[in-house]
Amino acid sequence: MSNPVIIARGLSKRYRIGASQENVRGIRGAITSTLMRPLNNLRRLRKLSAFRDDTQEPEDIIWALKDVSFDVEQGEVVGIIGRNGAGKSTLLKIVSRITKPTTGYADIYGRVGALLEVGTGFHPELTGRENVYLNGAILGMRKAEISKKFDEIVDFSGVERFIDTPVKRYSTGMKVRLAFAVAANLDPEVLIIDEVLSVGDAEFQKKSLGKMDEFASGGRTVLFVSHNMSAVARLCHRAILLEDGQIVADGPAPQVTSTYVMGAEGATGSRTWTFGEAPGGEELKITSVSLLGSDGSPAVDVEVTEPLQLRIGYYVGKSNLRFRCVAEFFTQGVMAFSSVEPREEERPAIGNYYSTLSIPCNLLAEGQYSVRIAIFTSSLYTTSGMKHSYAQLSDALIFHMYDRMDGSSARGDYAQNFPGVMHPRLDWQLAFDGDGATRRP
Repeated sequence: MSNPVIIARGLSKRYRIGASQENVRGIRGAITSTLMRPLNNLRRLRKLSAFRDDTQEPEDIIWALKDVSFDVEQGEVVGIIGRNGAGKSTLLKIVSRITKPTTGYADIYGRVGALLEVGTGFHPELTGRENVYLNGAILGMRKAEISKKFDEIVDFSGVERFIDTPVKRYSTGMKVRLAFAVAANLDPEVLIIDEVLSVGDAEFQKKSLGKMDEFASGGRTVLFVSHNMSAVARLCHRAILLEDGQIVADGPAPQVTSTYVMGAEGATGSRTWTFGEAPGGEELKITSVSLLGSDGSPAVDVEVTEPLQLRIGYYVGKSNLRFRCVAEFFTQGVMAFSSVEPREEERPAIGNYYSTLSIPCNLLAEGQYSVRIAIFTSSLYTTSGMKHSYAQLSDALIFHMYDRMDGSSARGDYAQNFPGVMHPRLDWQLAFDGDGATRRP
């Protein structure tokens, strides 16, 4: 049975862009501006006090959100993603009751802990200790409840040395640490987090992501805004993609993050070309490229523990043609790896052929990858060492790798930043060599 804790219906929010300043030139212009200022102020006040209801909006009106509706069930972890200015922060502010919508409504059931901006809810003149109690009171908690959780909050934040220092003297990272510790440890039933965790260091991000995972497994609800698509795909059951203030995708997190990261081109896991459009020449044309998952279907969003196959289809227009295929995988601006057919095989007959590359599981790290395909021969130019290219194709496919962090990958349960573009899962052995109290090296 459905049990939504957040219900949003027809949410829209419009803002008026600030007016441009009048450019006054010369003494005459200054006198005229001074005399006309009361009338101009009255006009500006009337303009600011009312919005037009017709279909043509003034140029100084923008819609941060427009007709957004969704439900969030109890225990769901939902990622809100989109480009800067898509309306993500505005949506969270409306849901957490910081901003009122222009139209529509958002109902939320349960105690809410929100971390939307650095230092939100903190009084700069109060100490960290006083702000913990202030935030707890805002959440509706009694002093005894806050005191019971106080040591846990301070320990999680890592700012115990400065807990009695005014918050205005905290660094940005210290404010974020304490704010998240307060929001996450004062027993909220719904946790709302904007893209502020990126301010913290790697150790704190690990603790925060672990806390959110604990929230999810405990049946509590999380709304999470982030530009880290790997974190969204790993932590969230579901993702909502916003574009120009509207929902353009809502579904399982891996699929929605792929839609956002890759867009339309190359995001189907399979591409085919007509004979006239196929890359190549009369002797050879690339007719298809497919990335296949373990079930044999085209894959665009892949878990790192899943084996893959890259299937290259090509038409050979000349008998006894000899060549080999190479596939190059790029990410983070570098080549992750390349693989080439071990021998130049002869294709005796004219027709369609396929070359398939098997990619083992637990090889690639999280992130977005593009594939470059080339078909070439070097046997025609063995004396000079040059290669003859029959066909080549950059960005033949684009796909996204993510890690659920369930212990079956190279990451294990390690949530901290994991650098590198390849993450093979290798064996580790632990051995104990005697009792250190009785035997020393």
